[in-house]
This record gives sequence, C-alpha cells and structure tokens, in this order.
Amino acid sequence: MIINILELGTDVNIESSWKALLKDEFDKPYFTSLVNAIKQAKQENKVIYPPGSLIFNAFKLTPIDDVRVVIIGQDPYHNPGEAMGLSFSVPRGKRIPPSLLNIYKEIEKDLNIARPDHGDLTKWAEQGVFLLNAMLTVEHKRAGSHKSLGWQKFTDAVIQTLSDQKENLIFLLWGRFAQTKKSLIDEQKHYVLEAAHPSPLARNAFSGCAHFSKTNEILTKNNSKPIDWDLK
Repeated sequence: MIINILELGTDVNIESSWKALLKDEFDKPYFTSLVNAIKQAKQENKVIYPPGSLIFNAFKLTPIDDVRVVIIGQDPYHNPGEAMGLSFSVPRGKRIPPSLLNIYKEIEKDLNIARPDHGDLTKWAEQGVFLLNAMLTVEHKRAGSHKSLGWQKFTDAVIQTLSDQKENLIFLLWGRFAQTKKSLIDEQKHYVLEAAHPSPLARNAFSGCAHFSKTNEILTKNNSKPIDWDLK
C-alpha cells in the first residue's frame, strides 16, 4: 500500500488496478499536503467523513476495467453515518437525501421502476457505475470544508485517466459543478449527458432528463450490458 494512502488510516484500501494507475498522483507533493491536512484535522479532534475504510469505496467497488458509466458528485454527506464513499449514496437505514429521491423519481418516470426504500447505490457501483465525488472527505456538519485540500486535483486526474484509458464511457454530468469537468473528457471517445442537478433547489429541472434510459440505449448500441437501475 502506498504510504500516503496508509497515512489516512490503517483501514484505508484502494483496489489494485486503480492503485497502479494513480501511483504518480499519490506520490505528488499536493497529495502529501492533502493527507497531512486530514491528519492534522483528526489530531484536532475534528470528525471527518467518511471513515477511512470508505474514502476510496467507489474505487474499491468499481475497478477501472469495469467502469462503464461515471456519475460525478461534489462532496460527501456531512451528517453522521451518511457518507459511504459513493456519490449520492447513503447506507441502508439512513434517510434518503432529497437529491437522491429526485433521482429515484426520474428513474420511476423514465423506466417505470418503483422507488426503493433505501439509498444504498452499491448495486450500481458493482455494475460499472463509477460514483465519484470530486472531494473524497468532509468535516462534520461543514459542507464543502475540504474543497481546497487538493481532492479536486486528484479526482480531476482520475477523470482524465478514465478519459485517456477507456472508450465509450458515459459521463452523467448533473448541475454546473459536475459540468465544469467536461473539459477533462474527450468527447470524441466518450458520451456526455448533461442535466440540471437533482437537488430540489433546481426546482425540478432534473425531471425529464431520461438519462437512465439513454444510458442503457448507448450501452446496448455498444454491445454492453444495460445497467439494472432497480435497487429493490
């Protein structure tokens, strides 16, 4: 295990294919500074989410060879027990966040799939939906608190690596923040679907985007198995 990652906590883990591809990023000075900032925050008894074992959960559940769809979020949920290292996802038993509820409503409208009673998106990740947050950690009750630590430099490199290494990926960019990542994607090789953010603050503008059926149409066209969006 690369020493910089270990310093985030002894339980930190990252899948081997990603670890090999991103080794140069882990060795860069900005990543060392990022790790040191998180260590310092913990020494000051600040609560950081998600726990170390889940910081790289998206990478653990979706090896790079399996990635087919990419959904980019902003930063982890900042309430206790919610962040699980997958964008928009919360563990079973936690209240479904408003943005995720709107995602479920769109899936129901788009594909006639009834909404599940939980917010755990692990099943999507295991099918090749890479649920990447731009920031991988956050401080308790302080949304966006780690946006300046260097995570975005790291996750931008991840997006660039996906664009360079893969073909025919489908990037779902919801809201202005995610859409700023478009410049990292080679649209000659990949598909980019854009929509408003599913947050209620977007006043239902996400509704009707039909990204889930469109994604499956593209996958089918490219002889790839459609995503089973049903989480029940």
